Amino acid sequence: MPRTNFQDLLDAGVHFGHLKRKWNPKMAPYIFMEKNGIHIIDLHKTIVKIDEAANVAKQLAKAGRKILFVATKKQAKDIVAEAAKSVNMPYVTERWPGGMLTNFPTIRKAVKKMNTIDKMMTDGTFETLAKRERLQVTRQRAKLEKNLGSIADLNRLPAALFVVDIQKEVNAVREAFRLNIPVIALVDTCCDPTPIDYVIPANDDAAKSIALIIEVIRQAVGEGLEERKMEKDKEVVMESSEDDNDAPAKRSRTRRQRIDEDKAPVKEAAPAKEEAPAKKEEAPVKEEKPAKEEAPVKEEKPAKEEAPAKKEEEAPVKEDASEDVPEDKKSE
Repeated sequence: MPRTNFQDLLDAGVHFGHLKRKWNPKMAPYIFMEKNGIHIIDLHKTIVKIDEAANVAKQLAKAGRKILFVATKKQAKDIVAEAAKSVNMPYVTERWPGGMLTNFPTIRKAVKKMNTIDKMMTDGTFETLAKRERLQVTRQRAKLEKNLGSIADLNRLPAALFVVDIQKEVNAVREAFRLNIPVIALVDTCCDPTPIDYVIPANDDAAKSIALIIEVIRQAVGEGLEERKMEKDKEVVMESSEDDNDAPAKRSRTRRQRIDEDKAPVKEAAPAKEEAPAKKEEAPVKEEKPAKEEAPVKEEKPAKEEAPAKKEEEAPVKEDASEDVPEDKKSE
C-alpha cells in the first residue's frame, strides 16, 4: 500500500516544477507536461519513488544506522529540524561545514571541544577563569552549538543523506558521492538527478510539499526504530527464558554427579570381586580327593595274589596223578 495518495500530493503542490527555460533535460522522465511555461511533475512516479525511499530509510533505521538530514533553505529549516529531532537523527540546518564527511575526524575534534566546554561548566572550572576568558569560551560554545550541535551524537559517518534542494546542498552531495554514501533527495525539474541514488521528483520550494514528504520519511524511520526495539525486547525475553530452562538442567546435573560419586567407591570396594581369587585358590584342594589316593590300594587285591597260590598247590597234585598213572600201567 502506498504511503501517500495522489490527492494529498496534488493539494500540497508537489507537482509544480520550475520554468521551462530552467529545466534540466535529465529530468525529462519525471515530467508529465508543460503548462503556462511551467513543467508539471508526474505524481504517479513521485508516489512510487517516495515509497522506495521510505523503505530504504526504514531498513537503515531498523539496522540501527543514522540518516543525516540536510536542509539549509529558509522554508525547510524548521520542518527538517523538528522531524529529525522526533526520531533522534542528526541534521544540518545551518551552513554546511566543508569537509564534514570527507574530513570527519576534524569535525569530531570540534564536537569534542564543545563537550569539553560543557564539562568545564559542570565541574566549576569555568568559574575560575577570568571574565574575559569566560566571555570568549561562551561565544565559542555558542558558535559550535549553532553549527555542530545537531550532529553531536554522530560518532561515525552516516549511512545515508536526506537532502532538500540538491542545487543548494551541492557540497554535501559531492562529499557523499565521493564516499559512496547513498543520497535520498527531493529533486526539482531544474536539477541533475545523476548523482542521486534515490530520486524523489517533487517541488522543493513549497513548504507544504517539503513537509508532506518529510513526514512520510519520518514515519518510515519511526517504524524502523519501533521494529528494532521490538526485536531487542524479543531477544531479551528469549535469553531470559533460555536462562530459566538451563537452571533446572544444571541442578539435575549436579544431582547426577553426586549420585555417581556416591556409587563410585562402592563399585571399587566390591567384596565379590575380591573373593573370586579365593575360590580359585580352593580349587586345587578339591582336586586332592581321597578316592583317587585309595585307587592304588584297591589294585592290590588279595584275590589276585591267592590265584597263583592255588595254581601252585594244584600243580603238584596233577603231577602226582601223572606219577600214579605210570605206576598203574606198570602194574598192569
